[in-house]
Amino acid sequence: MNSAYLSLVQALPGSGARAAEPFLVGGLELLAIPQLAYDIPGSPAHMNGGDSETEVLLLRRDGDRFEPWGTLAAPGGEDAEFFRIGERAFLAVASIRTGAGPYEYTIPSTLFEWDGTRFVPFQAFDGFAAKQWRHFTVDGRHFLALAQGVALPGLGEQNRPSVIYSWDGTRFAHFQDIPSQWAYNWHAFTVGGHEWLAHADHAGPSVLYRWHGGRFVPHQELATAAGRAFATFDDPDGGGTYLMIACIDDGSRVLRWDATADRFVEHQKLVGAGARELAVVTTDRGLYVIRVNFIEGTPAHPTAALMSQVYRWDEGRLDVVDEFPTTGGTDLAVLESAAGPLIVQTNALSADLRFAAESRVYRFLG
Repeated sequence: MNSAYLSLVQALPGSGARAAEPFLVGGLELLAIPQLAYDIPGSPAHMNGGDSETEVLLLRRDGDRFEPWGTLAAPGGEDAEFFRIGERAFLAVASIRTGAGPYEYTIPSTLFEWDGTRFVPFQAFDGFAAKQWRHFTVDGRHFLALAQGVALPGLGEQNRPSVIYSWDGTRFAHFQDIPSQWAYNWHAFTVGGHEWLAHADHAGPSVLYRWHGGRFVPHQELATAAGRAFATFDDPDGGGTYLMIACIDDGSRVLRWDATADRFVEHQKLVGAGARELAVVTTDRGLYVIRVNFIEGTPAHPTAALMSQVYRWDEGRLDVVDEFPTTGGTDLAVLESAAGPLIVQTNALSADLRFAAESRVYRFLG
């Protein structure tokens, strides 16, 4: 499992792991891993099957390894987002579905608050096929955005747009809907003196929104379909700001900020399908981007055992310098360590499409 840039530190057992969220709370270094489903004995393997009455795994960091610490009840776990408001600490969990087939996608997602010793439910949000939470601040205001929806036959009438909530001092209240059909992700960042929010959608366009007049307004289409995730970075040599968009089809790209045009322009295409998530890693030796791939093919006939990529930024372009095996790769988290960065990489499937699969902790050697 080792490669030129990634050395395996630990394998983390899980079931349908969909995200990795590291955070510090109450003097503990914890890692939250939401899980989509458990395998049902005797049932055929299917990436959208299984029993979704799952829990979020909470692991405690001990040195550069992780040990079980606790769990949180959260069916069909897709994402976890930790954030603080003043002295208060929260963990939002996105739940896509409940049941073991047929599935119910109209279910609440829960925001937990740390009470000093554990996380307790604080607020529930009605949703439909929730995919990702993202917390960010604009003009001193706290926002919590939920990417959701799924455009499947028989579910269209239940579908909902993505939603941005705003902290009103005591709870999160509805702030703005974002049009979507099958949303996956958010990315908030600042460039050109403005606040931006990128929204990824699978069935419709992925759109960049600009904060203007106290609202998020559409500014630029980033991809026509198949959007999954984003990352931004600045060229270490002063070559500007770049926005990456990962698409599960062969459409992942690097865009460059053009201040004159007030928009991002095409810079580089990244070859290959399957992209699910991106992470930027900066070391003394340079700037790197890790891309984790989920599946190729269709949900009915997927290939989950893929190679994912490590890119190095060199002379204004990303070049593949390494590849490593993933099986239904879903997320990446970068943690600091005295011996070099740690990379937590989650796998939602095994090579034979079962949910029981190991996620991995790597030492980054770049």
